[in-house]
Amino acid sequence: MKCWNCHSDPGASPFCPACGKIAARPAGATHFDVFGLPRAYDVDAPALERSYRELSLKLHPDRFAQAEAKERRLSLEQTTALNEAFKTLKDPVRRAFYLLKLQGVDLDRDDASAQKNMPLDFLEEVMELREALDEAMEAKDLTRAQGMAVDVTARQKEALAQAVAALHALGSAPAGSEEAAAALTKASHGLGRVRYFTRFLEQVEAFEEEALG
Repeated sequence: MKCWNCHSDPGASPFCPACGKIAARPAGATHFDVFGLPRAYDVDAPALERSYRELSLKLHPDRFAQAEAKERRLSLEQTTALNEAFKTLKDPVRRAFYLLKLQGVDLDRDDASAQKNMPLDFLEEVMELREALDEAMEAKDLTRAQGMAVDVTARQKEALAQAVAALHALGSAPAGSEEAAAALTKASHGLGRVRYFTRFLEQVEAFEEEALG
């Protein structure tokens, strides 16, 4: 996309290097592109936050209050994209799900095929967990539910670690290879488990709030 002011190519930069004007967000730009980062799980968190603060000051709409309408609009668009990118990349879980989404697997969709294709033994495990939680809630046994939450939290952390390892393997595997396909499947299954466990913990939290008033 060409710069609206000087018609040079600003790339993914929020400002045109040639004329210094705020640039339009390129079509298909990712959260990683916002910060000039490679598409990889590992992120330098302190550096990310510094970059976010610097860009926030430069892109803040107040700096464009007296600019023409196009620049004010672009400032709002770039600031919105910056905030969303930072919120996603600073969070290890969100970052993992986002990387998977960039690979074409969107687990945020309720009808995601990756969720439907989870291993049978895990689906049976989830069913048992739900039945046990239902029993605890029906008996108003908060202590039992909280104990289950401790166990599930540990499983959630383990699943995330496995998914991250698979994402690392995916990043180093040749594109289109069997190795890449296998790593993508492992990452999908790992994050699918994280999603199920997260929902379980949300149920326990809601039960706890209700029980404690």
